[in-house]
Amino acid sequence: MTPASGKSYKKHSKLICLPGQRLCLSDENTISGQGTYERMGYIYATLAGTVHINEKDNCKFIEVQCAGSQTIVPVAGDIVTARVLQVNQRQAKCSILCIGEHVLEQNYRAVLRKEDVRATEKDRVEMYKSFRPGDVILARVLPQTELSCYQLSTAENELGVVIALSSESGPNGPPMVPISWTEMQCPNTLVKEPRKVAKIVPASAVKTEN
Repeated sequence: MTPASGKSYKKHSKLICLPGQRLCLSDENTISGQGTYERMGYIYATLAGTVHINEKDNCKFIEVQCAGSQTIVPVAGDIVTARVLQVNQRQAKCSILCIGEHVLEQNYRAVLRKEDVRATEKDRVEMYKSFRPGDVILARVLPQTELSCYQLSTAENELGVVIALSSESGPNGPPMVPISWTEMQCPNTLVKEPRKVAKIVPASAVKTEN
């Protein structure tokens, strides 16, 4: 029976899979969901568990759930909170801390590439002027193409750095205050530093910092 538009239901499969196992073909009606990723036209598992098919609006979302517990993992389209670990000319290596308002028990590795920092003037992006190690950012999860880590994007006004410390003040200094979309300022020293600043600082991030 075909579900009515807007409603969804889930089929429980007996298929048990391992990380990296190819599950099925991917197309416009068969989409990678939680616990999976898409690469070169196929959907693969990122977890060891049982395959589930969640059907909604004539689309099938292929998911993998661990036996005995429901593991929350980043899915393409999710807004996540991440900490910047390393920055070079091509990319920033990050650790995903939260998915939405859900704090993760296990952090996930992620990469934010230079071409995914801004929506426009991508060739003019300088990673060292956008992020620094220790920054906390809001980012959107992109469709996964590698098993080893997730890909992030801040190419929206609402995404980017939300919490940053001045390099002069050190780890014990106060968080810098955004003064434009490209700069933040230390409230003590008034030193300005370049960043890809998020347009909106969510209350949850401020409460976490406090």
